[in-house]
Amino acid sequence: MKSLILSIDHWITSLCHNLACLLLALISGLGMWQVVTRFVFSQPSVWTEEIMRRLLIWMVMFGVVVAVRKGALVSVDLMLRLSRGTWRRIVRGIITGVHLAFFGVLIWFGTDLVWRVRFQTFASMDLSMAWAYAAVPFGALLAVIATLAHHIDPQNEELANAQ
Repeated sequence: MKSLILSIDHWITSLCHNLACLLLALISGLGMWQVVTRFVFSQPSVWTEEIMRRLLIWMVMFGVVVAVRKGALVSVDLMLRLSRGTWRRIVRGIITGVHLAFFGVLIWFGTDLVWRVRFQTFASMDLSMAWAYAAVPFGALLAVIATLAHHIDPQNEELANAQ
């Protein structure tokens, strides 16, 4: 079971990392396009800012998955640094439990939010708002897998390099 979770996680984390980078490049390009249309053509693009905001939500949620897997989210590092043996396992279990509870809340309320806004559309396009808000429960679900994988095989590069 551990190897299955870790292999699924490896694939998901790599995909999320690549998608987050791709979305960052796309958002940067759209931002540049908005500047060009506003200041060069004097006809500001009406859809780019709205698309950029929605893509930022997706990019952040994909980035959270990678951050969880790499152990880069906020945690109680002082306790981890000072603890050994059983106490360290207990601290890691508490951190994992808090992560799972938080992502569970995001999945629950994010799904409810997606359901509530499904008939609303973007101001500049005829596209459902549910597509933008679906990033929250979807990213949280992927983060649950990353949390389990991090608990099984912790990667705390920041903690190891801390002074």
